[in-house]
Amino acid sequence: MKRKGKRILVVDDDDMIRDSFKAILESEGYLVDTAKSGLEALERTEEDAYNLALLDIKLPDIEGTELLVEMHEETPRMMKVMVTGHATLENAVEALNLGADAFIMKPVRPKELLRVVEEKLKEQEDAEKMSEEKVAEWIEERVRKLEASR
Repeated sequence: MKRKGKRILVVDDDDMIRDSFKAILESEGYLVDTAKSGLEALERTEEDAYNLALLDIKLPDIEGTELLVEMHEETPRMMKVMVTGHATLENAVEALNLGADAFIMKPVRPKELLRVVEEKLKEQEDAEKMSEEKVAEWIEERVRKLEASR
């Protein structure tokens, strides 16, 4: 999978976590922006397109699950990974039901972070490839029907 050009948004109110995630991801070639609040994250997603967002569940201005719902409605193709230090089965199930593509517990090991990010971006790439193939098949079928009706 190509990492260059893959854009990631890290949303966390903890400077140290945000900066460490950014450093880890950038060291692997990802383009990374950060936001320390839900409002800032929503502004960023309006301005730029991201392949994936890492969302903290506890944010100062909005619950991470509310942010997840808004992002899912606005950018359904962007992969959304919930990250929390307050993990419960209820949180995980709720996040996944609201559109999260994965759920990670803090503290997050760098290898685990990279594994989940790469896995989700691969899923996104595969889904986009399938969509392109379906469109191509549809066009080919339309062309065949047009040619047959002539």
